Amino acid sequence: MRFKPLMQILVSIGLVALPSLALANQNAVSDRPLAVVGFGDSLMSGFELPVRDSFTAQLEKALKDKGVDVTIANAGVAGETTTDGLSRLDWSVPDGTDMVILEFGANDALRGISPEISEKNLSEIIERLKQRNVKVIIAGMLAPPNMGRDYEDKFNSIFPRLAAKYDVPLYPFFMDGVATEKSLQLEDGMHPNAKGVARMVEGFMPVMERTIAASSEAAGGTQ
Repeated sequence: MRFKPLMQILVSIGLVALPSLALANQNAVSDRPLAVVGFGDSLMSGFELPVRDSFTAQLEKALKDKGVDVTIANAGVAGETTTDGLSRLDWSVPDGTDMVILEFGANDALRGISPEISEKNLSEIIERLKQRNVKVIIAGMLAPPNMGRDYEDKFNSIFPRLAAKYDVPLYPFFMDGVATEKSLQLEDGMHPNAKGVARMVEGFMPVMERTIAASSEAAGGTQ
């Protein structure tokens, strides 16, 4: 009976370690790094930051530090809307891409673009990526409160609805933990500084890790 608690602890440790093992071995069924594209606007591109401090660069480093063989290309362009993203999708996400972090919507909201248009554009982007067998993680956005409650409700519901419709992972708010923290923003009060990006990466990592692990398990099951 004395051995039972020890066995429970060992089993528990084993269960906790499984996701890390899956991450470390995510490329076991492939001879190349996992190819990810961060596809979005200035929040993705690293507005006014050195390349090393951008979201894609910091996320790639965080994953590599955990043993994941991954490359994350930065396909963020400042000022773009969902319409702009849709128009450049094909050349921004090259053949061979395994996964896309889809981050658009902030500029749509700031310009008061109809949420119906934003949702239609994002829907088409997701559909076209899924047709290419590219996995998608939606990085959600929230409308500024000064846009009014009606607009806010319509806009904010876009991202969870698309995630449910297409059965893709959702990170509800890309700027979570940063949007209300001046110390984590540039002087414009809209974009993250390097520390703000680090906070964003920290928040985003769990959904990224789960998605990679699930993808690895699915790929292993097809062998």
